[in-house]
Amino acid sequence: MAMDCGIYGVVKLRTLFISFLLFLAFSSSSLSSTVQINSNSILVALLDSHYTELAELVEKAMLLQTLEDTVGKNNITIFAPKNEALERDLDPNFKTFLLEPRNLKSLQTLLMSHIIPIRITGSNSVTGSTRHKTLSLQHNLILNGTGQQWTVDGAKILHTDAVTRPDGVIHGIERLLIPRSVQDDFNRRRSLISIAAIKPEGAPEVDPRTHRLKKPAPPQEAGSPPVLPIYDALAPGPSLAPAPAPGPGGPHHHFNGEAQVKDFIQTLIHYGGYNEMADILVNLTSLATEMSRLVSEGYVLTVLAPNDEAMAKLTTDQLSEPGSPEQIMYYHLIPEYQTEESMYNAVRRFGKVRYDTLRLPHKVEAQEADGSVKFGHADGSAYLFDPDIYTDGRISVQGIDGVLFPHQEGEVLPDNTLTRTRMGQPAKVLAKQRRGKLLETACWMLGTFGQHSRFTSCQ
Repeated sequence: MAMDCGIYGVVKLRTLFISFLLFLAFSSSSLSSTVQINSNSILVALLDSHYTELAELVEKAMLLQTLEDTVGKNNITIFAPKNEALERDLDPNFKTFLLEPRNLKSLQTLLMSHIIPIRITGSNSVTGSTRHKTLSLQHNLILNGTGQQWTVDGAKILHTDAVTRPDGVIHGIERLLIPRSVQDDFNRRRSLISIAAIKPEGAPEVDPRTHRLKKPAPPQEAGSPPVLPIYDALAPGPSLAPAPAPGPGGPHHHFNGEAQVKDFIQTLIHYGGYNEMADILVNLTSLATEMSRLVSEGYVLTVLAPNDEAMAKLTTDQLSEPGSPEQIMYYHLIPEYQTEESMYNAVRRFGKVRYDTLRLPHKVEAQEADGSVKFGHADGSAYLFDPDIYTDGRISVQGIDGVLFPHQEGEVLPDNTLTRTRMGQPAKVLAKQRRGKLLETACWMLGTFGQHSRFTSCQ
């Protein structure tokens, strides 16, 4: 009996071990099937089909991995709009909204609303109305079939079974299917309801000599520029009080500046290559809070954002003095709303343009160079590297490839000509006036006759 029990225990352990190996083999094969995609897959066919615009949107939305995992588990059906529907028929503002980095979730929701995790081909007789869940889980597609004509959410299916593969099928539809949630996000971006619903208060008028209130300013319409100059709305200074800017418009904010500043900082992080700039605005300084207060009160800002490579070149001496990070960032904030197009058109037309900065009284100079916009002077210059990273009508973020510093003015040099040139003023050369030959001859003749004392012009 003891011997039988020992043999039974060995057989049981061997059986468990073989079962464990089979489980590992099955799990590894299932994992490989979800990761590896066959060249005959519907996803490869989508990239090579006539629906290239949709395929590009899928790549920009970073959905390829998600779709690969879905295809490894289920057959899918893709309702793909034709290229003309995405190139010419789609609202340009809506397309711009979808391609902005901050609206990545909206783009993903829209694209996954065109895909259902089951296979529906033309051979399936669709009669009546059927509802199907999509990959977005927030939107359901309604298929209607009347004879040979199919519609999906009211859009006609123009090409049934346009592309068929073992793991899925593509049907061509006439237009893009826009979920209600995505449309609401787009309307919320451009809506002025939050502005119009606020009863505006006029900003106070300040005496520029004493910086004291003179008299209440007349009421201003919602969304109009503030009465106070932006320098009067700034905090007293980074070395004295790094507090948020005092609001010139009273307790009621016309804009949600905190959300807009948070939005553009998240866009910097998601865009990549501007983490140091975001870290300075949020952690090393209180400029993010101050910028949100300014935007809430109606001011507009253009941020020249140096990338991480440029920020890495800053030395310890440049950052060690108290308030130096704030001073550096102030020189990269322009109290105007400028885009890459507006700045490039300005430098093309006027040659050199000087923009005010929040580091009063220093200005940043811009000029055209190599088909782009160049800021600064000589070795301290920077090019417009990543245009229009974030543009929402209040804040504009333009990526540059260098850190800008104010032009050093008033340097004392031995040569006065060099001093004037260094200060940005043209060297003024005073040439001695030369008398004409006729006047010199007349003066010589008068001097010969002893009458030159009566003519002072010859002296």
